[in-house]
Amino acid sequence: MTSFLALNPEGITPEESRPAAEKVTMGDPIHRTWNLEEADGLYAGIWESTPGEWLIEYTEWEYCEILSGASVLIEEGGAERRVMAGDAFVLRPGFKGRWRVEETTRKRYVIRL
Repeated sequence: MTSFLALNPEGITPEESRPAAEKVTMGDPIHRTWNLEEADGLYAGIWESTPGEWLIEYTEWEYCEILSGASVLIEEGGAERRVMAGDAFVLRPGFKGRWRVEETTRKRYVIRL
């Protein structure tokens, strides 16, 4: 077994989900997730969502790299940040607000609990 992992979803069936109904503030977003690594509190893969908006609250660290689409992250009591293909950022534990997908968005992620 190799210690190298390419974050490539080819050949992997994604999990499909929706945000909890009480968290949805707009639309009917559908999420698809390709979990490529789950070990020792670390998760990595590809995530995609159709348009909509929902409440978010992070207790973990998440590195995100937007691969396609456009979204707006609205931090509670803070600024709105529009993210598009090529943008990379970290959401720290304690980030609370809303995630609005304006155009179906796909991101590469690494989460550390």
